[in-house]
Amino acid sequence: MNPNLSPSRHHWQLDTDTDGITWLTLDKAHESVNSLSKSVMAELASVLDDLDANPPKSLVIRSGKAAGFVAGADIGEFDELQSADAAKAMVERGWSLFNRLAAAPYPTLALVRGHCLGGGLELALACRTLLVVDEPGTRLGLPEVMLGIFPGWGGMLRLPQRVGPSAALDMMLTGKTVDAKRARRMDLADECVPPRVMESAARMLALNPPARRRLPAMQRLLGGPLKNLVAAQARKQVARRARPEHYPAPYAIIDLWARHGGDATAAPELTERIVASSTARNLVRVFRLQERLKSFGKNADAGEFSPRRVHVVGAGVMGGDIAAWCALRGLTVTLQDQDMTRIAPALQRAYALFDKRLRDPLLRRAAADRLIPDPGGQGARHADVVVEAIYENLEAKQALFQTLEALARPDAVLATNTSSLRLEDICSALKNPERLVGIHFFNPVAKMPLVEIVGGAGTDGIALARAAVFAGALDKLPLPVKSAPGFLVNAVLAPYMLEAMRCVDEGIAPETVDEAALAYGMPMGPIELIDTVGLDVALAAGKQLGGGAQTPRCLDQRIQCGDLGRKTGKGFYDYAGGKTAKGAAGTVPAGLAARLIAPLRDRTRALVEQGIVADADLADAGVIFGTGYAPFTGGPLFDARE
Repeated sequence: MNPNLSPSRHHWQLDTDTDGITWLTLDKAHESVNSLSKSVMAELASVLDDLDANPPKSLVIRSGKAAGFVAGADIGEFDELQSADAAKAMVERGWSLFNRLAAAPYPTLALVRGHCLGGGLELALACRTLLVVDEPGTRLGLPEVMLGIFPGWGGMLRLPQRVGPSAALDMMLTGKTVDAKRARRMDLADECVPPRVMESAARMLALNPPARRRLPAMQRLLGGPLKNLVAAQARKQVARRARPEHYPAPYAIIDLWARHGGDATAAPELTERIVASSTARNLVRVFRLQERLKSFGKNADAGEFSPRRVHVVGAGVMGGDIAAWCALRGLTVTLQDQDMTRIAPALQRAYALFDKRLRDPLLRRAAADRLIPDPGGQGARHADVVVEAIYENLEAKQALFQTLEALARPDAVLATNTSSLRLEDICSALKNPERLVGIHFFNPVAKMPLVEIVGGAGTDGIALARAAVFAGALDKLPLPVKSAPGFLVNAVLAPYMLEAMRCVDEGIAPETVDEAALAYGMPMGPIELIDTVGLDVALAAGKQLGGGAQTPRCLDQRIQCGDLGRKTGKGFYDYAGGKTAKGAAGTVPAGLAARLIAPLRDRTRALVEQGIVADADLADAGVIFGTGYAPFTGGPLFDARE
């Protein structure tokens, strides 16, 4: 190839091959991941200037990074959007530039390998042909809504044109991503090829661009005469899970698509409304907190540790689901319990998970093959990580770890999933007590992103680092905490649930209590949460974490009647029909939400002061990702500072 280099360009490189194809490679300087900063966009504009003067036979845009195509806009520059004018200028810059690319008189192709998100997908959509590489890391999506903003650089225009309004709105309003094969099936991508032929396929398609497939008639109707009907239905669906006063972005996306053809520059008042709200700022904060948690999963103190084999003891709901998730994520897992009759239900739940998460039957079979029943516990000898998930009994755990310590490799991580026992008490029976760490998963394992990495007074730092790397390998968010009753998440939930039940004792209907929390922004009301975890579990947690508080009458009465919540079909609410049967909520008393949240916030602050969690930001991250605490607020402690 003949490189066409400009001394003023630091991020983009132009090369022309012997076929006359120009290859434009983005390799953002001094960064491991490509993002579309102001300087990257300015250089792209200058590249298009040069190509206008000397049009190529065809243009292929690709990434020079090992880590994906383009991750999106530069999050670091979001802090500069302090005014509506700055936000409108940013939208205008990307909208105009990508429109210019889309109107190029020569064929254009985006070669997408790895993540292609936000502005990255908008760049790819502006190309005439979109070629995706079929490998696990390839994901395409417009997740701007997760940051409280909208895809303003052409995504709201071009994604519906490619895949139809139904699929496009689903992606834009939820932030969902799709893999390479799914992208091809839904006509988001024109072709999907394996890595070994990606460049030859790009060359062939660049020289012979495929004709754009026409949308089915129904999708054309939905994007034309029936557009307002589609928008109204989309608003109803969004309203079921997000209130406009909390999350304005999805409503703005619907309006921009329905009324302005996806052109945010035509509705500056919507841009101003989004920027003026605290939601976008706070959701960007939550994104950064998430990235901080992810960084613990890449702890350099773990050395070259790369877990491949896991041994889980205890095939109950937690142990079985931990084992299933490990197998889904590609690890080889041995699952131990007393006999096969105890292991079999865990295997059935695992197979159901694989069926739900893996479309390819070969991948489902591979995941099932990686999950090995092991009643004799021989897998402990070969495991990189050993996870105990038996019932909460100190003597039983101590005896088990004495056995496991003798079996496991000296360099293996020994971990307990305890949610209530002190690490120092469990490890006191070990010859090398510093080996034991806590790896506390939350139920349901497949849905809850947070994992608490628990260290005791003498826990080895390398063991903790390796536990965090293990959690990261499972695509979880590791949060370092110190050993204390309830750690962080359970410790803050206990006073929150206790206060909710006190309200019920005072005569406030459970439905009204829950409505106050939902209106505040919580994903589930505290009373329904108690029903979900189990009233007996709530009672035990209250005794351990309630500071000697009296058991609420409403809880005691229901337990005496055997009504333990969802698992028995009845608790505060009735679940006999398989659905939550609630009465109508009454008028929410003024200040009720603040009353419910106050003990949660106070306990969170106290745990930071006690050093259970390192700082307020990590505490906010843990409460958000461990309890679902209203993300748009930025977290309970940050919310208190606002």
